[in-house]
Amino acid sequence: MPSANLTAFGRHLTRTWVSVMKDRNPVVAGSFYPESPQELKQDLSHMLSPCSSSEVFPKGLIVPHAGYCYSGNIAATGYATLKQFKDTIKRVILLGPSHRVYLHGCAVPHYDYFCTPLGKVPVDEQACRQLVDAGLLGQGDQPHALEHSLEVQLPFLQTCLDDFQLVPIVVGEASPQEVSKILNFFSDDPENLVVVSSDMSHYHSDQEARILDKKTIEAILAFNLNIQPYDACGCHAVNGLLDYAHQHKWHIKLLDHGNSGDTSGDKSKVVGYASFILY
Repeated sequence: MPSANLTAFGRHLTRTWVSVMKDRNPVVAGSFYPESPQELKQDLSHMLSPCSSSEVFPKGLIVPHAGYCYSGNIAATGYATLKQFKDTIKRVILLGPSHRVYLHGCAVPHYDYFCTPLGKVPVDEQACRQLVDAGLLGQGDQPHALEHSLEVQLPFLQTCLDDFQLVPIVVGEASPQEVSKILNFFSDDPENLVVVSSDMSHYHSDQEARILDKKTIEAILAFNLNIQPYDACGCHAVNGLLDYAHQHKWHIKLLDHGNSGDTSGDKSKVVGYASFILY
């Protein structure tokens, strides 16, 4: 969840494209997921192997972004649905909340590649430039520099897809319509996958969290656009995806849910997780 001492950043976003060649190196490798490529591959295989693939083409996913030891198994149920379509998907529009920077609107970075221990993921610079030029979002590195909500999704994507380009978007204070307009920029075709990174309730008891998360899950399944930050830390991206999906008559299905207490054993203050497929 966003912390109380966030840095305001929205007014510093660039609204015209600036090209600067550089990589975004991993910042939570070794903490949220293994830094060793071999260990990371083993963990991903262990999490993905038991999960079912999907017979329907996954147009979108909502998946959690905590450390793999807490939410990796639940995230894996979403990513496993890509198994049969790994050759088809060529672009991933990845949206996640800003945990460290108070951001007005949404932001793409200047980076050419997002790097993980598994290698480099190329940024779709043309798509990012067009989004900025269209005034749909801004460009800035500060919201991306230390943000884990996008980074933790990348090793899953690198494992479950072949060659693809990334459109990395940090979502700050933004209406469902603002986010939906960004998604509407991309054609609704099999080459695109939308991934929204979001955890659910934070720091309630296990019993309270299950009640709260059940209500949030029901709201998401009903395409309710009023998900709030106390329901899900990625609420603005979730609401935007739901708005877009409803307009395009997509369907949604819950794949799995739980909380950090399921793996840590600490039931006193837990974080909720859920994984959905949109098709």
